[in-house]
Amino acid sequence: MCGIALIVSGVRIDISCLSLDSTCPPRKTEDLVFSVDDLKAALRRRGPDSLGSKKVLLQSDVSGQKNISSFVEDDGALELGEDIKKLHIVQSGNECDCVSLDNGMPVSLSYNAGVQGPSAELHFIGAILQLRGIYPLFQPLVDSYGNILVYNGEIFGGINIASDNSDTEFLMQALVKCCTCDSIPDLLSMIKGPWAIIYWQVTECSRTLWFGRDAFGRRSLLVHWPTEDDPTFMLSSVSPLSPIEKTSGSYWEELSCGIYSVHVEVSSSNQGLIGEVRRHEYTNSMLKELIKWERISIEPKPEDLHASQYKSSRKQHNVHSTPLEVSPYETGSSRFSFSMPAHSLLKALKESVFRRSSLYNIYQATVSDVRQEGYVPVAVLFSGGLDSMILAALLDQCLDPCYEIDLLNVSFDGQSAPDRLSAKAGLKELKRVAPSRRWKLVEVDAELSDLAFETSHVMSLIEPANTYMDLNIGIALWLAACGDGWLSDGNSDGNDGNLARVKYKSNARIVLVGSGADEQCAGYGRHRTSHRRGSWMELNKEMKLDMQRIWKRNLGRDDRCIADNGREARFPFLDEDVIRLLLNIPLWEVADLDQPSGIGDKKILREVAQLLGLHEAAVLPKRAIQFGSRIARESNRKNFGSNRAANQASAGSVRIDRKSNLS
Repeated sequence: MCGIALIVSGVRIDISCLSLDSTCPPRKTEDLVFSVDDLKAALRRRGPDSLGSKKVLLQSDVSGQKNISSFVEDDGALELGEDIKKLHIVQSGNECDCVSLDNGMPVSLSYNAGVQGPSAELHFIGAILQLRGIYPLFQPLVDSYGNILVYNGEIFGGINIASDNSDTEFLMQALVKCCTCDSIPDLLSMIKGPWAIIYWQVTECSRTLWFGRDAFGRRSLLVHWPTEDDPTFMLSSVSPLSPIEKTSGSYWEELSCGIYSVHVEVSSSNQGLIGEVRRHEYTNSMLKELIKWERISIEPKPEDLHASQYKSSRKQHNVHSTPLEVSPYETGSSRFSFSMPAHSLLKALKESVFRRSSLYNIYQATVSDVRQEGYVPVAVLFSGGLDSMILAALLDQCLDPCYEIDLLNVSFDGQSAPDRLSAKAGLKELKRVAPSRRWKLVEVDAELSDLAFETSHVMSLIEPANTYMDLNIGIALWLAACGDGWLSDGNSDGNDGNLARVKYKSNARIVLVGSGADEQCAGYGRHRTSHRRGSWMELNKEMKLDMQRIWKRNLGRDDRCIADNGREARFPFLDEDVIRLLLNIPLWEVADLDQPSGIGDKKILREVAQLLGLHEAAVLPKRAIQFGSRIARESNRKNFGSNRAANQASAGSVRIDRKSNLS
């Protein structure tokens, strides 16, 4: 999928029932008005297979009957798509007439409009990067009742869907069967996988707008709630480029994870159109437990911790005494006494990667005229660190051997950046454990001083995030996901100092990303600080906080930066089954921060890496992309004069001065 948007004007939206973030500064937006064309341009940049829009015209009357008629029409031509017949939907009491029109002329029309009152417009925009289904699909989808759907997501489970079906078409059919308001939250709560949705529902007695995003926020959806100076209600997967320096605060907010509805009706006071925003709880019991993020076993007894640490020391000794070319996973790992939780997690992660890399029928159509050995369907955002090495090794086990795998790596310090060095070492280790796979390390080199235009663009992508840390991460992700770099000689053994490099741009549409690994397995420095300050209970509390705010701090921003390159980010560590499994594992088996860095942090993932034969990656310390790529260092020098000055100013949390940053 690719992106969705909505603009609602003429409906007074009541948000009094929502608990909005009171810490947001007052917004003055009179100088910043986005149009349908602005939103289309932002989505078009993502390189969709199709981009289209539909407009719903709502008209109330002043006859005292509270009637509303609606008219669905093309809002500009579908790009790479085809027109859908217009529909005239009349709502009067308990009756709903649907009258199709050919060539814009009514075939039949039985409606006494009465005296016309206030009107409103709803503009739906949908862009598709098609990854599933046999036939080309065009959004927005409109059915014969006048229901409209724009959807950005994947259904990996929870609802049975055939491999040759389109997620969007399948969901539309399921939504039409939802006869009551309660059944739509039930349906959306069942979906396993990332999603964001906007759905206009027309029933015999209701016109309701539904919107929302999955419980972990793996797909971006920004919202502009109406303000006194700008009553327009807007939703969008991404913010268009804007003169944002003119505003105080952000125009957009990250929509809180959840399912929302707006029932549109005629006001009893002035006959205008009004709608109150309601928030609905997810109803799936398993999903509700994951949202709570409650772990059963947090604090170990002395004997638990002693046994766990003894097994860890045995594994470290046995692994380091084993020749590196032998994989314990392949040769009988039981002799190394790896824990059952590590084996269970390895299985769950492999299934998660498989779900996210299965080649649906649409792929076969895509590569029909291309030599399969030259087609790369899936890439990995690759630092050579623990998380990306695990994803790459598992992808090798899940993807047909005929396909190549691109490893996307970005550096702001040429061949000297830590992530570039570890990526080259990681490539060498992957070739050892998977010698038959054709691996391509895509080296994306950048100079921050040469990225003035790109920096401005990424600022709009990360919005409403607004710190230098967000910008640094956003630029690094955006460039890496672009996949436009260099390949060294594929026959290199890793010592390629004098080998020729050739220009290369990845054509993968799916990128696997390691987000969620650090939050769930105690990979951050603040986790060690919490453990030192308050032991196991404080560590668990910090990890829970990270997981419950990951939608706001990380995932929306990351999804927007990666999707801007016409690629879809997929997060195997944030699969619902993986999250549930990790919560069922005792915390001391997941991490033991009494142990040194590179051993106790993300302990269970290090065991998984050992099971995969990734011995060198299993002991690598955590390194964030902004530091591993060295963009943080270059940003500190540019914006603060030096690393030392930046550290004194706590540069990572400093808000961006947009004017000076672009000068």
